[in-house]
Amino acid sequence: MNISKMVLISIGLAMDALAVSICKGLSMKDISIKNSMKVGIYFGGFQAIMPLIGFWLGDLFDEFLVSIDHWVVFVLLVIIGINMIFETITNNKESFDDRIDFKTMFIPALATSIDALAVGITFAFLKVNLLLAILLIGLITFIFSFMGVRMGNKVGKKFENKAKILGGLILIGLAIKILIEHLG
Repeated sequence: MNISKMVLISIGLAMDALAVSICKGLSMKDISIKNSMKVGIYFGGFQAIMPLIGFWLGDLFDEFLVSIDHWVVFVLLVIIGINMIFETITNNKESFDDRIDFKTMFIPALATSIDALAVGITFAFLKVNLLLAILLIGLITFIFSFMGVRMGNKVGKKFENKAKILGGLILIGLAIKILIEHLG
């Protein structure tokens, strides 16, 4: 597999993390370069680790993982989206979530990287430079996530609660899109 194909795969894998990072930026009151980088590291790190795990699993659990990955992503993104909308609607004051600790970021980072696990499984069957693939996937996801947090925060400051509700709806829409693609 050539480098241009790996870059395209990396960009495709980074799109879910970009969407969730924008939503995270919507919910943050003040962001710094450091905090944007932390979000990028969570998403980029998970995206880089999952293909490695998938590669090692190879065809051991291939059929099982492919049969449920879309359901796991669907459930996690819907829960995050509904929670985001619910918190915005039930809290009349501005509700911001500046937390970027492991407990807060684990589920979104895991949910957006499950596709990368499946890609890693396919890497086991192809002649792929695994180190290059992992580096590209992690770096591109880091960049997209970093930019997503910053973009989401700018939109969030302009539109406040409406933007957070929209962010929740986007996550639910993304979950439905992923489920339809895998079932259809």
